[in-house]
Amino acid sequence: MSLRTGLSGLNAAATDLNVIGNNVSNANTVGFKKSNAHFADAYAAAIANTAPTKGQVGIGTQVSRIAAEFTQGNIDVTNNPLDVAINGGGFFRMNDNGTVVYSRNGQFSVDKDGYIVNDGNARLTGYQVANGAVTGALGDLRIDTADIAPTSTANLVAGLNLPAAAPALNPAAFNANDPSTYNHATSVTAYDSLGVSHLVTMYFIKDSTSATTPPAWQVMYQMDDGNSATTPSSGALTTLNFTSAGTISGAASGTLNITAWNSGATPGTLSFDFSSSSLYDAPFSVNTLTADGNASGRLTGLNIGADGSIFGRYSNGQSRVMGQVALTNFSNPNGLQAIGHNLWAATYQSGDPLTGAPGSSSLGLLQSGAVEASNVDLTEELVNMITAQRTYQANAQTIKTEDQLLQTLLTLR
Repeated sequence: MSLRTGLSGLNAAATDLNVIGNNVSNANTVGFKKSNAHFADAYAAAIANTAPTKGQVGIGTQVSRIAAEFTQGNIDVTNNPLDVAINGGGFFRMNDNGTVVYSRNGQFSVDKDGYIVNDGNARLTGYQVANGAVTGALGDLRIDTADIAPTSTANLVAGLNLPAAAPALNPAAFNANDPSTYNHATSVTAYDSLGVSHLVTMYFIKDSTSATTPPAWQVMYQMDDGNSATTPSSGALTTLNFTSAGTISGAASGTLNITAWNSGATPGTLSFDFSSSSLYDAPFSVNTLTADGNASGRLTGLNIGADGSIFGRYSNGQSRVMGQVALTNFSNPNGLQAIGHNLWAATYQSGDPLTGAPGSSSLGLLQSGAVEASNVDLTEELVNMITAQRTYQANAQTIKTEDQLLQTLLTLR
């Protein structure tokens, strides 16, 4: 019986060494989770409810389980924006030729069809985008590399402070080339339907002919160089009236109908909004100055936010959301089945997959331009290797001793 006991110890120690060796070999594997061999003692079968009168001797040991340890690995920074590390719980949800699998390895790239894939060409899945917004539909994440089409400007918002103590001027004497004929000016860029940019300059004049208190301000404009960029290229835009408290009184908007662009683009209308402007005894300041519309743009880069949102950056300064990475967690991650290539498959023991956006429930946050290193501690593994080696040697010694005892019995005369 001792031979079988020692043999079970040898097998258990060999399994332990195999597990340790696998951990060591994957010390540099991104997203790898180390495993530990669990052991249990073994006893010969006995009749139920009976106990040995002189105690019970075991018949060795057995491997009860090889358990993965899903502790957090270190976060290592990389230069690839599509490298993504999970800081917290959860797994990337991957589509491997129609089979849903899971991984902690966030080394991704874009294939020839625009899909985000891992090194084994399994596609990263997440929430899709429709009409510029993330939906709740799960699918393979794909990068749209098409250029952004130009959009003509329709709305301009200007929030500024006009100094109450400014000198009053006669609007009739306005000349865009003579700064003494206006109090202040500011400019904003507008785009036509072809994506050609046009500079819109607004001139603010405290009206000396105004009959209101406080005096009204006239807003003049000029498009581009004031010659033939648009028709009309310059003129009066609107009149701004203020209350005694310095806030806008009445209408605070202006409309400019562009009947012709010098680039031959489609005619359009520019609507100006000055409702957030003020008249205080303070220097002239521009607090808000925005305009919609954009020139054509080409995709220049990608970025993945902590919540998994994938943003495309374009050469025209625009950015668009292209999807959102989804994470999945399980009530019992140790029930997952390792299938190689840094992938796990769900099993009955793992429980149902719980999928959601990063940062929700038990799901961690993402860090772009980084990967999660293996959680293998080489120092610890080498110490465990020495212990397993000694255990193997001790069990071999047990067999050797038993062999000597048998040899003694066989030589009795």
